[in-house]
Amino acid sequence: MPNAEMMLKEKISQDFGEALKKRDERKLSALRLLRTEIKKREVSGHKKELTDPEIIEAIQSLVKQRRESIRLFREGHREDLAQKEEIELQTLLQYLPQPLSPGELETLIDQVIAETQAEGPKDHGKVMKTIMARVSGRADGKVVTEIVKQKLSQRVS
Repeated sequence: MPNAEMMLKEKISQDFGEALKKRDERKLSALRLLRTEIKKREVSGHKKELTDPEIIEAIQSLVKQRRESIRLFREGHREDLAQKEEIELQTLLQYLPQPLSPGELETLIDQVIAETQAEGPKDHGKVMKTIMARVSGRADGKVVTEIVKQKLSQRVS
């Protein structure tokens, strides 16, 4: 993760320049992809510049796409294409915040369930809204949903 003083977009541009100088085609490919996605979102949203959380959201979207592509390429026995996607994925992951460990995630979910006074599955939406705001970029939404469902179903009396 880039240092706190440097904006994420600046860090991406700086890394792009370094990759260009080093002629690191693999890293350049991923950074071009990312820069294009950021620009596309800035233009479509009629916004001058994306904030760091919005850039993280764009990166997460690209990461999700890469993971799906890797899965499909491997199913289609196209290891060459899967490896290319894997390299892009590793580059993109460098710009995301450090993920929460399973223990940290469970503890945070328990805290949110207590804070929101969730009593069962009917409170799933309320818990998810709160937890996703706190784990933004640090946990997979599918994993969070599964843990929340499991914990709330145990609370049914």
